[in-house]
Amino acid sequence: MSEPLLTLTGLSKSFPGVKALDRVSLELYPGQVTALIGENGAGKSTLVKSMTGIYQPDEGVIKIRGKPVSLPSPHAAFGLGITAIHQETVLFDELTVGENIFLGHAPKTGFGTIDWSRLRQKSRDVLSEMGAAHINPSSILKELGIANKHLVAVARAMSIKADIVIMDEPTAALSHKEIKDLFDLIEHLKNSGKAILFISHKFDEIYRIAERFTVFRDGQFIGKGLIDDTDQSQIVQMMVGRSVDQIYPQKKATIGSPVLSVAHLSHPTEFNDISFALNKGEILGFYGLVGSGRSEVMQALFGITTPSAGTVTLQDTNVDFNSPADAIDAGIVYVPEERGKQGVVVDLPIFQNVSLPSLGKTSRNGFLQLAKEFTLVRDYATRLDLRAASLSQHAGTLSGGNQQKVVVAKWLATQPKVIILDEPTKGIDIGSKAAVHEFMGDLASQGLSVIMVSSELPEILGMSDRVVVMREGLIVDIYKNDDALTSERLVMAAAGINDGALS
Repeated sequence: MSEPLLTLTGLSKSFPGVKALDRVSLELYPGQVTALIGENGAGKSTLVKSMTGIYQPDEGVIKIRGKPVSLPSPHAAFGLGITAIHQETVLFDELTVGENIFLGHAPKTGFGTIDWSRLRQKSRDVLSEMGAAHINPSSILKELGIANKHLVAVARAMSIKADIVIMDEPTAALSHKEIKDLFDLIEHLKNSGKAILFISHKFDEIYRIAERFTVFRDGQFIGKGLIDDTDQSQIVQMMVGRSVDQIYPQKKATIGSPVLSVAHLSHPTEFNDISFALNKGEILGFYGLVGSGRSEVMQALFGITTPSAGTVTLQDTNVDFNSPADAIDAGIVYVPEERGKQGVVVDLPIFQNVSLPSLGKTSRNGFLQLAKEFTLVRDYATRLDLRAASLSQHAGTLSGGNQQKVVVAKWLATQPKVIILDEPTKGIDIGSKAAVHEFMGDLASQGLSVIMVSSELPEILGMSDRVVVMREGLIVDIYKNDDALTSERLVMAAAGINDGALS
């Protein structure tokens, strides 16, 4: 067995009120993928930031090829061959693709200026090597969709000759084909002798790509092992300290009459002729590949964009939203996919984030009442199993999954008639997924109508009463979720392979 390329021993990191890492250990081997597994708040993101020079550990030793190293800055980590592909892409919308890829290490001319021709050519080479030759290095980043932006982030990480590659939820925004392409790239990196740390909550991905695993829980090292020697139930029990037998709750809701009706809704560039009904107490799933127009339809329903045609009826009343405020007032709320940009205010504490749309409930005569705010927030934080040192902790210091819970709690606190959940468990661990799914089931049983946009087939099949499949801005069909509906059938419909429908 080869020696580890990177070794972490006794690493600790504390923040006010919380010990994020408590003497954890990790080993990464050349030519192998090690999966780092743990619930939200387990310390995974803190570890990544410590490995990339963003955080300085309070104690512990980091060794590369057996020699202790210091990582006082991201630039220092970069120089030692450590690169990271983060869950939330950190890119610059106003720069070109090529500028984003080579930001900070652009090729230079003999005069010390940027060699733009070489930059574009090297960008093409990197993108081609990872199967993303369709992306033009001269394109402005903001013109790209979420999936292609994520591929640019991967290309940026691949643009240096890194020996240690950290992938933090790298498939979160990718289509099935793009995930396959990424896994092909990972195999190429393994064959090149790279040591890869792979962070994912998707066990099918972990078992497909990883040779080793390490489990963290509550900031502590729990155990490690070889993937081939360990079954999923053992790892889950290590993750959560308990058995998670039921991720999807038994449906208890009674489906009522239509609450929301959408007829022939269209947008000039995003979607066309969208028609469906949402019933009281129903969870209506929306499935489709990246670029199918699912999120764009939801943004139109929430008043973020303006449709060019069609009608929306809420409880027998035609509605026309000019802004999200109009939708909220009417009783429609939207939990967005991009929580970092659209969901949380990172510089505000948790309790203010959650109470922000409900200030009328927590104020009197124009003055906020702190006790009412905390009472309102505490209930939803408890029900969603929000992991934080206190409700006064800033949202920006939370893990990605816990930020998602803050966004869900914020909108549920408004007591809406319809809640739209766009990728509600994206980046959330298996234990937290169970809590969110249980809560969704409870809401439906209480009569709330739910639209759930999801790219995860088990979630679509496990939670939806009916499933709307979209492709290229159109509704392919609406399926009743019964024993005849399979994941294969949904994928074929979304990919345009099969236009058959359930009667």
